[in-house]
Amino acid sequence: MNEKPLSRHSETDWGYIQNLPDEEIDLSDIPEMTEEQAARAVRRIGGKVLPKGKVRVNMYLDADIVAYFKMKAGGRGYQTLINETLRQTVGSRDLEMLLRRVIREELAAAK
Repeated sequence: MNEKPLSRHSETDWGYIQNLPDEEIDLSDIPEMTEEQAARAVRRIGGKVLPKGKVRVNMYLDADIVAYFKMKAGGRGYQTLINETLRQTVGSRDLEMLLRRVIREELAAAK
């Protein structure tokens, strides 16, 4: 038997549904989500799965900066290269602060 709908026209009153306050939506037949289900959940935008731990950021960069990273990355993956550069910079700043503290402590102990 053919399961396709006979009409492409929806009889749902979408205007009513969009204006329906959240409090009036009956959620009683929706089961609770388990921890296991939540752990397997993925976020999608436009059908594409978003990697965990990353945040989409829209920002303006100088054209020469973008050109530099595109050239270094060979035209592909330049955004990943920008991310790696930022990560290294943040990590090196933390290392620099740690080294400065250790040197200060060693100099103070040598006095």
